[in-house]
Amino acid sequence: MEVEQEKVNMSKELSADAASYRCSACHGDEDWGLSHPMRGRAKSRSLSAAPAPASTKEFRRTRSLHGPCPVTTFGPKACVLQNPQTIMHIQDPASQRLTWNKSPKSVLVIKKIRDASLLQPFKELCMYLMEENNMIVYVEKKVLEDPAIVSDDSFGPVKRKFCTFREDYDDISNQIDLIICLGGDGTLLYASSLFQGSVPPVMAFHLGSLGFLTPFNFENFQSQVTQVIQGNAAVVLRSRLKVRVVKELRGKMAIPNGISENGVLATDLDTEVGKQVMQYQVLNEVVIDRGPSSYLSNVDVYLNGHLITTVQGDGVIVSTPTGSTAYAAAAGASMIHPNVPAIMITPICPHSLSFRPIVVPAGVELKIMLSPEARNTAWVSFDGRKRQEIRHGDSISITTSCYPLPSICVRDPVSDWFESLAQCLHWNVRKKQAHFPEEEEEEV
Repeated sequence: MEVEQEKVNMSKELSADAASYRCSACHGDEDWGLSHPMRGRAKSRSLSAAPAPASTKEFRRTRSLHGPCPVTTFGPKACVLQNPQTIMHIQDPASQRLTWNKSPKSVLVIKKIRDASLLQPFKELCMYLMEENNMIVYVEKKVLEDPAIVSDDSFGPVKRKFCTFREDYDDISNQIDLIICLGGDGTLLYASSLFQGSVPPVMAFHLGSLGFLTPFNFENFQSQVTQVIQGNAAVVLRSRLKVRVVKELRGKMAIPNGISENGVLATDLDTEVGKQVMQYQVLNEVVIDRGPSSYLSNVDVYLNGHLITTVQGDGVIVSTPTGSTAYAAAAGASMIHPNVPAIMITPICPHSLSFRPIVVPAGVELKIMLSPEARNTAWVSFDGRKRQEIRHGDSISITTSCYPLPSICVRDPVSDWFESLAQCLHWNVRKKQAHFPEEEEEEV
């Protein structure tokens, strides 16, 4: 009888706790309760999964919006401690679908610069967006300065309707509903750099050389763009890295116009401490290397404040799962699907036979500094851009950003990824082994 009474009391306690639990990471839009195992969903302009009907007796992960219930119990008395410092929620790949709270009205078209083959697709796309869908089209000012566009009289009426901006001067982050990229993987990386906060959905057309991150073909762009505008598309949430570079002020350091990173004040001078602080959002990787020096790089890597290793070699790559198929793959790292919440640490030509690439949880914070015994400085770049020198006393802090990049898929996140591995990187492509011929039965 005492055991039965204890079970009844424990059930009441769990009911009270679950009924009062409110998911703080979802801004209070979702309530949990034993009688309502499925999460509620508040409409928003961001990407989310379409809710599916579920049983009131069972919570099914494949039908969830963000993943398992945070109050799931393990046995009669154990559960996971609620953590208010959650970085981001990872959805199930099959349930990640695009939805619009309102129809998109403004679209940013990013075109690869100095590529004449993209002029005709660019014109066709912009005319379709303006005339057929009545959308406001944003383009970078230097795109319209192309001589082929300037001299095209038939494109003049359309060109006058464009809204233009300049990188590092104009902030358009709150004015764009949809991004369409024409070019290679570099256009997607460039689109990521323009948005240091929340990123609109990105639709990338393969008009470059590799096209690992650009799954769409341009031949039937009208129907594909229409489906995306109508909200009929799958998305993959590509996590980004939030990078904070802290430098000691040495003499006079000029900051042009007080604006450094894509129109936002990314540089903060603290006169009391004497530090220069810069912040970046990185989609592929942060690369720390030895630069032009002939000496080995010598940098210390800290994880959550604890020294884990000292890199002696050409450098180290800190990458997202999206960046695992880029520089990290060339340096010998594993390739990780973008839906996996992780950060990769890959050495570049380490002077050690035992230094292997490792994968750490997405929520940790890495800090990289020059070792006290380092003979030379180091250099750092962010997605191949903003390259700068790192000296003694400077630091680079890296963690997972809470602003992922929502990339629209042709089919779904899993199929698109394996298709890119096979078509772009020729993963596991070889001639098949011949089978043994069937032995003829001996005649008796």
